[in-house]
Amino acid sequence: MTQPPQPPNEPPQGGFGAPQDPPPGGFGAPTPPPADPFGKQPATPPAGGFGAPTPPPADAQPPAGAPQQPGPGYGYPQGQPPQPGYGYGYPQGQPPQPGYGYPQAPVPGQPQQGYGVPQGLPPGQPPLQGYGYPTTPMQQPPQPPQQNGNGGKKLSTQMQIIVAASVAVVLIVAGGIWYSSGSGDDDKKDKASQSSGSTEGKGGENKGGTAPDGAGTEKAPDDPKSTVAFQLPLPKVTDVTKVDGSWLTDKAYVKTGLNEVVAYDPAKGTKLWSIPLAGQVCAASRHMSKDYRTAIAFQQSKPSKATKYPPCNQIGALDLKTGKLLWSKSVTAATSGDAPVRFDEVTVSGTTVAAGGTEGGAAFDLNTGAERWKPKATTDGCYDRGYGGGEALAVVRKCGTYDDPQLVIQALNPTSGAPISSYKMPPGVDYASIVSTKPLVVAADVGDTAGDGSGISDFFSIDASTGKLLTRIAADGEKYAARCASTEVESCSQLAVGNNRIYVPTEDHEGSGDYGDTNEIVSFDLTTGKPTSDRADAGDRYTMFPIRMDGGNIIAYRVPPYDKGGQVVSIDGATFKQTVLMENPSDESIRDAETSFTPDYTEFRYGDGHLYLSSTMVSKPSGSLDTSRRLVVSFSRD
Repeated sequence: MTQPPQPPNEPPQGGFGAPQDPPPGGFGAPTPPPADPFGKQPATPPAGGFGAPTPPPADAQPPAGAPQQPGPGYGYPQGQPPQPGYGYGYPQGQPPQPGYGYPQAPVPGQPQQGYGVPQGLPPGQPPLQGYGYPTTPMQQPPQPPQQNGNGGKKLSTQMQIIVAASVAVVLIVAGGIWYSSGSGDDDKKDKASQSSGSTEGKGGENKGGTAPDGAGTEKAPDDPKSTVAFQLPLPKVTDVTKVDGSWLTDKAYVKTGLNEVVAYDPAKGTKLWSIPLAGQVCAASRHMSKDYRTAIAFQQSKPSKATKYPPCNQIGALDLKTGKLLWSKSVTAATSGDAPVRFDEVTVSGTTVAAGGTEGGAAFDLNTGAERWKPKATTDGCYDRGYGGGEALAVVRKCGTYDDPQLVIQALNPTSGAPISSYKMPPGVDYASIVSTKPLVVAADVGDTAGDGSGISDFFSIDASTGKLLTRIAADGEKYAARCASTEVESCSQLAVGNNRIYVPTEDHEGSGDYGDTNEIVSFDLTTGKPTSDRADAGDRYTMFPIRMDGGNIIAYRVPPYDKGGQVVSIDGATFKQTVLMENPSDESIRDAETSFTPDYTEFRYGDGHLYLSSTMVSKPSGSLDTSRRLVVSFSRD
């Protein structure tokens, strides 16, 4: 039988961000278990693995009943936390540390040349993270089973009792009757993060009926098997280029391209229309109006010899139904003279377009482009860093100095920009991300304690009408795997909010098979902060994370093992029963294309039997890895 190939063992060479060639057999192929000349031995439960008790010594007391802490998770070597790098969870300008899967650190102050790093960066501008450099690979190569060193030793009566108790705990956890997040590491965190009290979930809740947010619209198919609908090649670029932005309408899949926005037929991939732009899109709203209108921020021109990095100072509104640029404009701030304000982010709430950045924020009417408010100078140095849109509008407002910032979360009137309520984030929060505006949920890495590059140590559930903190949820980086780009306000992924709960994936951990990781999706109550009894298992060798809500149901993507295709599932918000909506082909070439997309740098869009995986960053091709890279891969159910 053919053995799965070995993963690479050496860090990439060739400069900051250089990728390695994939091992034979495709990206994400696992390490095979070693041949055993003495016959297959039973595998020992992983020490410290999620949900698996550690075998106690002979003089141990009966276990308390809580499962052990999860392992490192999301593709990092066991026992080694991710190193800081540009992107998720770290401020701009800090290069990552070398290690497996990470680029070599550049010389301080000198951007290194190599794959994914633009030459001649302006002073003070850090190199961007290039396409194809994940902080979390889609599937960590499976590890061989560990041999049991105590398999032949007869257990004493006392030990048999202890082991029996341990097995009972595992069975309870595995059966989904009771789930504990554990609290072994919580003492290391600020006690204020435990404001919700016990972190132990309740069991025996009534699992039936309909979720509070209602039934979803995605229906279970007769046959979930899919085929590749179309694939779009990477645009030809000479530098690292952002391609943020993808949307689904009733008639089209719309994606940012090179200096344009393009609509494609959902089934065939044929081009329906294109909107040319003066420069490249640098930010795109996640949200649309009910009539499929949205907003983007883009550069004022294409790169040239005179201006290699044109400023991102243009805001525009798109009609995704007709393929029209409704309007575009720039604004000036009160303190910047005639220079247009540069924007980092843009969002939509109702008929308001709100754009923010280090020079302040501005808002426009989505339909007409009329200014609703613009950057304002304040004596205390406060400015609107960025906005969260959707059903409501909220802002992260930054005050104070660089060394001693004070962040304020405000719910806003979308029309006037006037604050409805304000909540001051606790000291030690340099950046915050808005996860949801209705209900108002914010994520932050308090005191840089997350330790995993996720940008999340805590979630803050806030009453938008009063600014009162409802609860603060400790999201231990060793247990939970949601992500936020800390320097961007509306950037969180791999999580969902609905039914007055926040749904997050656990970190990867060893499954019940011989090798291969798995994980779960669990939830926290946004009023009490306590874990609920919700638990959806990804299954052996699969891991999964939420894509979005569908009414009260959770739409999740299941990351495949090396020999399978990915899946889309619907998780019932009331019963937490899973329904497979789509199962992708397991052909090697298709698997390679699908697994070349990594969650941290991919936009996942699913609707009505169509799944789209699209890149958010592209760079100049280099190396054999590029053979599997695409701008978009689309799957359709027959």
